[in-house]
Amino acid sequence: MRFLVYDRLLGFGDDYWIEDDNGNKVYLVDGKAMRLRDTWELKDTQGRVLVDIHQKMFALRETMVIERGGEPLARIRRKRLSLLRNHYRVALADGTELDVSGKILDREFAIEYDGELLAVISRRWLTLRDTYGVDVVRDDADPALLIALTVCVIHLAEKEREQREEREDA
Repeated sequence: MRFLVYDRLLGFGDDYWIEDDNGNKVYLVDGKAMRLRDTWELKDTQGRVLVDIHQKMFALRETMVIERGGEPLARIRRKRLSLLRNHYRVALADGTELDVSGKILDREFAIEYDGELLAVISRRWLTLRDTYGVDVVRDDADPALLIALTVCVIHLAEKEREQREEREDA
């Protein structure tokens, strides 16, 4: 399963469609404006909310939370003590951990479980400007969750880059 995601997806207050590789609308990302924290909803084509994505308000490290049906599904944050600059840890509610690593700001990274590839995020094979692909490798994977994880790690990496640039300018 391959999905096309547009970089403007990270805007707040706007809605963006995620398409499959045939150009069919599959998921709607509903960015919520005027909120104290960064918030999105990922919806299906009938408008049903599949997952809620939001920034955790009171955390020592930047953390994003994904919920399904009001229940926690995953917590994402940069891996502590990682030698890789772009390495994130995903803690699922069932205790499972996923690793996200690669060149996140360049939209070239992978999501893995216990060394097994679940999804590849890449701009390399696309010719469309400001578009990257989420290629879900396993048939039994949850595409909505993997897309939500993609949105979260890119958002966290962008915020980290902005904060670093602000410190350098000060």
